[in-house]
Amino acid sequence: MEIKNELVGIIHYTLKNDDGATIDSSEGEAPLEYLHGFQNIVPGLEAELNGKKVGDSFKVSVEPEQGYGDLDPNLVQELPKEMFQGVEQVEVGMAFHAETQNGMQTVEVIEVDEDTVTIDGNHPLAGQTLNFEIEVVGIREATPEELQHGHVHSAEGCGHEH
Repeated sequence: MEIKNELVGIIHYTLKNDDGATIDSSEGEAPLEYLHGFQNIVPGLEAELNGKKVGDSFKVSVEPEQGYGDLDPNLVQELPKEMFQGVEQVEVGMAFHAETQNGMQTVEVIEVDEDTVTIDGNHPLAGQTLNFEIEVVGIREATPEELQHGHVHSAEGCGHEH
């Protein structure tokens, strides 16, 4: 069986930045299960996994436009501090959920001044080349419910209201 649309790919992965530092890994944990063809993983990695078989191991570098996109300067905004009323102390590194024109989005505080707070709505890995080491450890048929919902479900279900 080969990985293709509407099948579940099961992979172990290590993600490193261009400096060789590990950003994320499934090592020592359960492998990642994803529904192929439903954009559950970055497009560049999904394209490379197409046609792979159990036992295949490979490395791939995914450029930003096929990963989390380029840094968008429009997603960095300086806001008046009073917009954060109810938060005792706003600090660099804090994350907030914000309603944007694209729906709910996570933003990170990147600077705090006396009167303003600068937030960044870019994905933390935007603008970075993603260097993956992949091992395909399984492939299975997706359930009808997974296909309907567009993502893999754990044994407990998906945890979302649909």
